[in-house]
Amino acid sequence: MLNIEIAQRRNEAIAQGVGVMTQIYVDHAKNAELWDIEGNRYIDFAAGIAVVNTGHCNPKVMAAVEKQMGRFTHTCHQIVPYENYVHLAERLNKVVPGDFDKRTVFVTTGAEAVENAIKVARAHTGREAIVAFGGAFHGRTFMGMSLTGKVQPYKVGFGAMMNDVFHVPFPVELHGTSVDQSIAAIEHLFKSDLDPKRVAAIIIEPVQGEGGFYQAQPELMRALRTLCDTHGIVMIADEVQTGFGRTGALFAMEHYDVYADITTMAKGLAGGLPLAALTGKAEIMNAAAPGGLGGTYGGNPLGIAAAHAVLDIIEEEKLCNRANRLGTALKSALAELKPDIAEIAEIRGPGFMIAVEFNKADGSGPNADFTNKVRLEALKRNLILLTCGVYGNVIRFLAPLTIEDDVFAEALAILKASMLAARDS
Repeated sequence: MLNIEIAQRRNEAIAQGVGVMTQIYVDHAKNAELWDIEGNRYIDFAAGIAVVNTGHCNPKVMAAVEKQMGRFTHTCHQIVPYENYVHLAERLNKVVPGDFDKRTVFVTTGAEAVENAIKVARAHTGREAIVAFGGAFHGRTFMGMSLTGKVQPYKVGFGAMMNDVFHVPFPVELHGTSVDQSIAAIEHLFKSDLDPKRVAAIIIEPVQGEGGFYQAQPELMRALRTLCDTHGIVMIADEVQTGFGRTGALFAMEHYDVYADITTMAKGLAGGLPLAALTGKAEIMNAAAPGGLGGTYGGNPLGIAAAHAVLDIIEEEKLCNRANRLGTALKSALAELKPDIAEIAEIRGPGFMIAVEFNKADGSGPNADFTNKVRLEALKRNLILLTCGVYGNVIRFLAPLTIEDDVFAEALAILKASMLAARDS
């Protein structure tokens, strides 16, 4: 089989709304490398969008899943429960940031975790309105899509969004929005359009993912915590992309001196298996009546087993420390290129959640064309990169935290060659 042959079959079988960034049809993968059906080898700096933080087919994860498969694969925890679900909840209750009694719910996807966090916040407060940020990404369900602060391609053609969702600007100094301006926008919203006593929750990504890898400033988090405490609002941290070592801490909220009331997580939680969760204050999480939360596949035994292995690997192999080392090396490599690449506007990100943003060479504005050229040049050299950002002018780097040093060095060399080739073209 050839990639082009399957691509044709895909076009005839899959709805066009499911977009793809490459026409590489994977055959097998290991750690930070994958091989397509034609035998071509690629270095994977996407990791399934920060899902396989512990690498493709990590032996410890595979062994845990294989062991669980020999026992049972599904009962639905709401019908016949199982101990490893309870144990994983106990572990998350312990490690999720927040010095308070916690409870956890397992679901299947990040969007579902966000949906349930909103349900819990509404049940707890008896209110309906939600405040989110421009540039945010919270999923493709109707509530997730409504919360997402980016129209293209997520909201186009789907009609009216959910009621009582309000957006305020996310502070990005590079684009002229300060923390003070973001807080002023919330305060203006509360004065002009929305009674804060109607607000159930404020939801924020500690580092915006699809929005461009912009990290929330500590003063923003403190201000949000104060606003939430003042008005009885639930503060939700969406850690779907930032969780499980990616930012140099198990959760990105560990970089701040305030806590969220509810934390949503998915992606890196189960090393490639579909598992998501929300963990939060017990009195808030217990607001929903029995039967109001859950799902047929929520907390599937295979995903639960994988997640236990993932938490063990992160701790035993000190992957948070490794994320910081890899991120520092990547930032240094990008900084060395800056004198030769006038399009580099900013290099940023905590841990190994790094991004580079490109503007036009004269600094006149975002440069999505150059960004895509870099991605395509890298792909020609067998390095898989992802773009993001409201303007499509950001490359985000999401290689597994377990990437071998020699493979990482090879990827950096390809990245340098790709950026120089994009400049010369």
